Amino acid sequence: MTDQNTLVETERAMQSRVGPLALDIEAAQAVSSIYRAANAVRMHVTKEVLRPADITWTGFVVMWVVWIWDGLETRRAAEAAAISKATLTGVVKTLEARGWMEKRGREDDRRLVEIYLTPSGVKLMEELYPKFNAIESQVVAGLSARRKNEMAASLRAIVTTIESQGDLETDD
Repeated sequence: MTDQNTLVETERAMQSRVGPLALDIEAAQAVSSIYRAANAVRMHVTKEVLRPADITWTGFVVMWVVWIWDGLETRRAAEAAAISKATLTGVVKTLEARGWMEKRGREDDRRLVEIYLTPSGVKLMEELYPKFNAIESQVVAGLSARRKNEMAASLRAIVTTIESQGDLETDD
């Protein structure tokens, strides 16, 4: 038995295990494929782009959402990065220690804290994001522009369905 099975092997094993149950196999295979594709991309990006820069996936995602919004209140940053506030606290502490992020109390409510990239954090994102995007281009290179657009529309529809049910809370 190998350490990792292919997608086709996994789908065959699932089919034989759950075949007698009344299930929507196509839905199960679609969602399983989303999960496996996301993990494969995450592992590839981590190996090729993030690990050489000594940043974790979660650290990068937090920096990315703070970068694109030019600062965020911590609760919003955790939501945007799909992590818990507790996880965000540790990530921000690490990013602060590296000089890439800073916390600031809000002027209108000192109980709330906003996080911002430092100039070196902005510089890092400007260096890393093009490399990240090159991997994005690489992993979908076998798809036509039409198929990429269809895939993006399908995935957006899934996220919109979940958002409309109010089910995008994080517990990690």
